[in-house]
Amino acid sequence: MTTIRGGRLTSRDGGLLLFRVGGVPVVLAPSWWIGSLAVVLLYAPLVNRLLPGVNDTSAFLLAAAFAVLLGASVLAHELGHCVVALRFGLPVRRVRLFLLGGLSEVTRTPRKPAHEGLVAAAGPGVSIVLAALFGATLLVIPHDGALWVLLLECTAANIAVAVFNLLPGLPLDGGRMLRAGVWALTGRRSRGTTAAAVGGGLVAGALLVWALFGLADDSTDKWLRLGVCLITAWFVVAGATGEFAAEHRRTWPDGLRLADLVQPVLQLPAESPVRDALGASAGRGVVLVRADGVAAGLLDRDSAERLALSSPFAPAERAAEPIRPETVLLDSEPGEEIIDRVSETAAWQFLVVDAEGRPSGVLRREDLKAALRNA
Repeated sequence: MTTIRGGRLTSRDGGLLLFRVGGVPVVLAPSWWIGSLAVVLLYAPLVNRLLPGVNDTSAFLLAAAFAVLLGASVLAHELGHCVVALRFGLPVRRVRLFLLGGLSEVTRTPRKPAHEGLVAAAGPGVSIVLAALFGATLLVIPHDGALWVLLLECTAANIAVAVFNLLPGLPLDGGRMLRAGVWALTGRRSRGTTAAAVGGGLVAGALLVWALFGLADDSTDKWLRLGVCLITAWFVVAGATGEFAAEHRRTWPDGLRLADLVQPVLQLPAESPVRDALGASAGRGVVLVRADGVAAGLLDRDSAERLALSSPFAPAERAAEPIRPETVLLDSEPGEEIIDRVSETAAWQFLVVDAEGRPSGVLRREDLKAALRNA
């Protein structure tokens, strides 16, 4: 959620709007500055080793330049996800850079495994291309200057970003690609999510094992490695757990029929007194129809109750919730698509129609949530 302050878009966590891509805001979270400061402090000593004799000021400037280029590389990685998602008609809430990297917040579940896989693969693909470009430049410039050191660091960083993100566990890109593959093979997205969530656990375990090896070997970077691995493992486990829980919420329970959830539909003239329409709506969904046969909307019970208190004989149309394309469900739609539509649409009730477009019932958001919660 975002607000406008002083002409700048500020996210809930205080992020700063950098620019927009295809209408999607690109936001810099405050934690990015912390991560960049850590990069500068860690890479300045490396510059001193790669460029003997360089003064401290130049080392820190080169480390700062690397932090900026690393941020730009992560941004390009995330924009790869964003552009492909938009190409497939998947809305993106925002692209956010933060302490642990970046995140493209795609707000709709892909309908096809190929879309999921291609969106996931786009980010590492961009990182691989950047690594190749930086690496190719290394071959044509002198190997003893500050620019060479900077390009070397950027090449290594993009390779690391690509390799890490390709690990087969959620919420990493490799986990999403694994999910897409299992989904394509089995026809069940939930099975792909289970496999990729297990992969996330294995990735987190491998990170912790690598950190413990560093402690056992008394490596010079053992404490840094331990800290980074602990934070990253927590991020992976939390992401995999969240993805698994979200998948459970969008899985249509076996044996549940849409017909068991919908309320029978009643059509009333839109000019009916709101008091009468409210009384007729008990246990039913009410479609209000104008004299020309066009539906004015679905009766909103809360609005109708408020209106009836002050103007019981006011036209019921004044308490109607418009019927929009996104609030109309086909009774033959797959259950998972119904769950996605309901979760993505700001409405508390949905008109269900048959293949001929005739109203067959009204689905209330709360009824669907209760059925999924109790399944």
